[in-house]
Amino acid sequence: MKISKIVSNIPDSPTLALTAKVNALKAQGKDVIGFGAGEPDFDTPEHIKQAAIDALKKGKTKYTPVGGTPQLKEAICFRTKEDYGLTFKPENVLVSCGGKHSLFNLALTILDPGDEVICPSPLWVSYAPIIEIAGAKPVFIDTISTGFKLYPEQVKDAITKKTKAIIINSPSNPTGVVYGRKELEEIAELCLKHDIIIISDDIYQKLTFEDAEFFSIATISPEVAKRTFILHGVSKTYAMTGWRIGYCIGDAQVIKAMHSLQSQSTSNPTSIAQEASVVALTSDQSAVEIMRKAFEKRKNLIVAKLREIPGIDVIPPGGSFYCFPSIKGHLDRFSGAHELAGFLLDKALVAVVPGEDFGSKEHIRLSFATSEDNIINGLDRIKQALS
Repeated sequence: MKISKIVSNIPDSPTLALTAKVNALKAQGKDVIGFGAGEPDFDTPEHIKQAAIDALKKGKTKYTPVGGTPQLKEAICFRTKEDYGLTFKPENVLVSCGGKHSLFNLALTILDPGDEVICPSPLWVSYAPIIEIAGAKPVFIDTISTGFKLYPEQVKDAITKKTKAIIINSPSNPTGVVYGRKELEEIAELCLKHDIIIISDDIYQKLTFEDAEFFSIATISPEVAKRTFILHGVSKTYAMTGWRIGYCIGDAQVIKAMHSLQSQSTSNPTSIAQEASVVALTSDQSAVEIMRKAFEKRKNLIVAKLREIPGIDVIPPGGSFYCFPSIKGHLDRFSGAHELAGFLLDKALVAVVPGEDFGSKEHIRLSFATSEDNIINGLDRIKQALS
């Protein structure tokens, strides 16, 4: 039976595929150390889990409003006010089945065939496929030579009459780069001038290290806020990846249209997960800081270990829980990151994500959302295998 052209051209998520392969090898008894997972290795905090248990006991297992319960929307508005200093109303919020679903809904709502979306590259693996599903074209801007940062001059050069939107992901997956106020102000000015929608993926907002500070482009001015859509969720901040709660904040008219789309696809996110997310967003946030500090310690460790490996170069990430080291010093032996990653899995039983999937054959992505022992042992194995 023939598959549609749109679906035929959709690649599987490489990070999820790698995780499945690692789990299969482990099931065979192989001692694999995985650096692929894009999720915290911490358990969801106990008080959040208890909220889900309480919801079950109270029978909160029925349909909810399509775009999220009033309580969760209010909780999202509360958290956004606390963290951003921005005031939104529930009609500015749509809750979906994870951050990826939020982006999917937004893309199908604001993009038409032929539209262009500016995307800094390297970039998260799902941006381009979702843009293409909407019939639009991702316009990649190479940021490898600029230390993984997108600069205003590059944006200006990429703008055409077809440019509809730009994606800003800070802290970034896969590079860990964090954008400062000045550079975002200059990019925002271009967006205002050329009527460009800003898609601000803030899912790693709480995970910044040392001198790096999160700054939201939406806070620059009311005019910028009006054309910005904030994508967020509970997955990375509260170790709730499996709960599948993401949300989009933005213009009420667009949010209403996204609501209509969601009403004909998934309908509401899981009722129990919504109840737990209310508690996550409104209760004591100390668990978030505990996890952030642990990630910061691991970041310092993995950067130090990577720098021990000849032929590997790394820019320390300012946020997220990823490193994106250059493997340029080993490309005389390997055709690209895919081949090197396959070699490391076969020879060293270490799983890394090839950079081709993010837009660079000269890099690999390592998640340090894993134990310090795994970081030490895994990087020692990589060093030995590449020696």
